[in-house]
Amino acid sequence: MKNYAYADNDPIAALASPLAESALAVIRTSGGTAASLTDGTASPASPIDLMASVFSQPEKLKNALGNTVIHGWILDPLTGKKIDEVLLAVFRSPKSYTGEDCVDIFCHGSIPVIKAIMSALKTAGFREALPGEFSFRSFMNAKLDLTRAESVMELVSAKTNRGMEQAVRRLSGLLEKEIIDIKNLLVEVLAGTEIYLDYSEDEFSSVSCDEEAGRLPDKNLAQTALTKLASLVCLWKQERIYAEGALVVIAGMPNAGKSSLFNYLIREDRSIVTNTPGTTRDWIETLISVEDMPLRLADTAGLRDLNKLNDEAERIGIKRTLELLDSSDLILHVIDGTQGINPEDRDFIQKYKESNPQKPFLLIWNKADLAKPQAHDLLKTELPHAWLPVSAKTGEGIIELVSAIAAYFKEASFSKDSSHALTEISSAAVGPGTIRQKELIEAALASVQEALCLSDNGEPLDIIAPLFRTAINALGEIIGEVSTDDVLEKMFSRFCVGK
Repeated sequence: MKNYAYADNDPIAALASPLAESALAVIRTSGGTAASLTDGTASPASPIDLMASVFSQPEKLKNALGNTVIHGWILDPLTGKKIDEVLLAVFRSPKSYTGEDCVDIFCHGSIPVIKAIMSALKTAGFREALPGEFSFRSFMNAKLDLTRAESVMELVSAKTNRGMEQAVRRLSGLLEKEIIDIKNLLVEVLAGTEIYLDYSEDEFSSVSCDEEAGRLPDKNLAQTALTKLASLVCLWKQERIYAEGALVVIAGMPNAGKSSLFNYLIREDRSIVTNTPGTTRDWIETLISVEDMPLRLADTAGLRDLNKLNDEAERIGIKRTLELLDSSDLILHVIDGTQGINPEDRDFIQKYKESNPQKPFLLIWNKADLAKPQAHDLLKTELPHAWLPVSAKTGEGIIELVSAIAAYFKEASFSKDSSHALTEISSAAVGPGTIRQKELIEAALASVQEALCLSDNGEPLDIIAPLFRTAINALGEIIGEVSTDDVLEKMFSRFCVGK
């Protein structure tokens, strides 16, 4: 069986809509043309010519202009029988998504019909597209830079309106522009530095450069680039939440009302609720939207002293709860208001905070419809947290709880020392949308920081200049100016087929 590569330009086809019963389905095709070949090899057949061999109006299709739609039938290439009545959208190179000739098929959304059309296309000479191969070709043909190519999949997997909006902004090229602007600043700094190094000391006095041989030319530009890079790193924290969703874990002692609160927040009975301690044995997770922010909300097993348990299933459930708490972004610790703060609650909260001082807690006084929190009870925790009284039964305090969760993540998206950096970036800017982008921005930031530190210490410019070159290369890799085949194939292979 042949292993196809992303780098070839074979005619490809893929279902771009779900393989499920629906009114309509979309099948995409694309392929290389003679204009895209530079090694003298024969060009693969255009997808328009291949499609014509299974279409009821072949000449009309072959003569169709780009950006036009044609009505007809897909035919079985072996028997000539009609498979389905379709519309074909024709796109001519280079004015297409991939930069190649493309034909999109709009057919009826019957699973047998879809499979029959895909079989006909395969017989005609198409092969099935690899994951992300359409976007890969778009990048290779300079239709998209890497940040916009990655935003295509971000848009497909967006969980909320805000996540969708951020992906659209990256797809529009805002991140690419920000990266290019920063890169140009560093190129100017590097050029000035290398000009300085190219002149001898005698010649240097006659050019417009700094007087001190150890001083960095265009240092203000380097500082501006540093601030902009720091801003993008800060924006990543917020982008990650909107793209992936933050993990919020509901924890507490047995029968505190964790599952009831979980069910109320998600508006359905997902967790089993009984008066028997230990009903929840394993954690349950679901995705909710809080003020247009995606949150992965998890209900967990009640916390108990593992040494006092004989039930192995419950022991495993509590161990999994502790592991989930360690990976959470926020813990909602629920107290049974009718029982008040018992020694187990107090002991767990204080010990967990000591071992995880950076882990954020919101302390929930549940069953507030039956018992209001008293000041002397709250002081027993010896923790500087505000208590949120709620009732998972009546809904009392739920609005305030949701607002507190949203406020926490909005504030936590930026570090305390990031406010200055954020003021230096335009209000239209957008942060990195993937780990790859974020890590490369951090690498560029570290190189510029080191260069400026060496400059402040009076180190020679021939040591400083390579650091700016490293930063420039990292930024170039973000937008695809510098890349390797292995990295590209790994990146696009994570896309869905049809994109």
